[in-house]
Amino acid sequence: MNPRPVVALVGRPNVGKSTLFNRLAGERLAVVDATPGTTRDRLVAEAEWNGVVFDVVDTGGIDPMAMSRGEPLSVGSAEYIDHIRTQAEIATRHADAIIFMVDVTSGVTSADEEVANIIRRMQRRKDGELQPKVLLAVNRCENEQRRAEASQFYELGMGDPQPISALHGTGTGDLLDELIVLIAPSGPGEETEESDLGIAIVGRPNAGKSSLLNKLLGEERVIVSPIPGTTRDAVDTRLVYEDKVITLIDTAGIRRRGKIEPGVERYSVMRALKAIERADVILLIIDAVRGVTAQDTHIAGMVLDKTKSVVVLINKWDLIAKDTYTMDEYTQHVRSMLNFLDYVPVLFISAKTGLRVHKVLPLAIDVQEQRFVRIPTGELNRLLQKALAAHAPPTRKGRRLKFMFASQVRTDPPTFLFHVNDPDLVHFTYARYLENRIRSEFPFVGTPIRLSFRPRSRDDRPGGKSSAKRS
Repeated sequence: MNPRPVVALVGRPNVGKSTLFNRLAGERLAVVDATPGTTRDRLVAEAEWNGVVFDVVDTGGIDPMAMSRGEPLSVGSAEYIDHIRTQAEIATRHADAIIFMVDVTSGVTSADEEVANIIRRMQRRKDGELQPKVLLAVNRCENEQRRAEASQFYELGMGDPQPISALHGTGTGDLLDELIVLIAPSGPGEETEESDLGIAIVGRPNAGKSSLLNKLLGEERVIVSPIPGTTRDAVDTRLVYEDKVITLIDTAGIRRRGKIEPGVERYSVMRALKAIERADVILLIIDAVRGVTAQDTHIAGMVLDKTKSVVVLINKWDLIAKDTYTMDEYTQHVRSMLNFLDYVPVLFISAKTGLRVHKVLPLAIDVQEQRFVRIPTGELNRLLQKALAAHAPPTRKGRRLKFMFASQVRTDPPTFLFHVNDPDLVHFTYARYLENRIRSEFPFVGTPIRLSFRPRSRDDRPGGKSSAKRS
């Protein structure tokens, strides 16, 4: 199957790249802020126009002269200028087409000319034509006067200026028509296969998420910095590992609610939470130096609420003074603090040195496979009878809880239905006991399981009335 075409949005800061990205992607994926330097990492999303599916890549603004000019940047962004330029160059190096964005309200600036020079230097000859092909999009052309003013950008030598308004959508259809001619001249392209596994890397700021992603990929895919809050966007990266297509999602560090600054960072945290929702397995990174904090347990609780499978990674293990018992003692600390995730595997790593990083993906794959384990009904009921014999069901107001039979009604996540005489008699402690008995024979490593309780009665028929209790 042919790979999906890649389209990169490039340009100096604050010309509207993230706004256009969101319009093409059909949802608010990129952080949009009026302060130059907001977008730091590449962001990729699927887009479609006239039956052609392609990947659109948002990039940080290229402005190598900004620091020398002393122009204002968002707080903490000045130190990222070189990183932003590198990220944009990486994106365009792998692009099939480039949408070079400029701002009609600013006119042709020296920064625009420098960006044009960078693009020209990066283009290469292929099949007699320059690659990647470039479309010049002149943004903020909301009226006839501004559309007429777009002609001044001919002097950049990047082809015909395409007047658009990314915010209002004016002219974006014509721009996309031109784009499709460049990336799919012979007709609609083919979609790539869906990922076999989505893995989100989450944790507190500065726990080492981006460092781990870079180590897994073997390249500087995202900016790595010791400054908390560096990663603002959820960044998707695909790779193939042992014939399995994996999507790695690096996310912004999640802070306590009271610590979230308004504006850009708030949107980033919301995006991190959405990344958790669309992942299959969560890599929860904990800073070994700081230990498991209340914020780590809060993040773990959010992951559990989404019934996602989890691997706990204790990062920066190379910085810990160790003896024979250190790892066992630290594991007990983790189990104590995350006692509601006692089924989750714990792996001690160092994203900086590479210690045990080679075990991360195999463990995540194993955990995902556990989500699809199915227990035969006969075997599940034999397990239930042994559990009942070892610990009799409780009584309440003189009534004893009785079990008729059990079955696994679904996988992903594994869900078990118990037919009982009265779901109200099921205390949460007994439900937890049953879960532990199931896990004693079928561990479901790293994977949450659901238990539902339904009355077995004449009303428990299609169209009849019934009640159920879920634990």
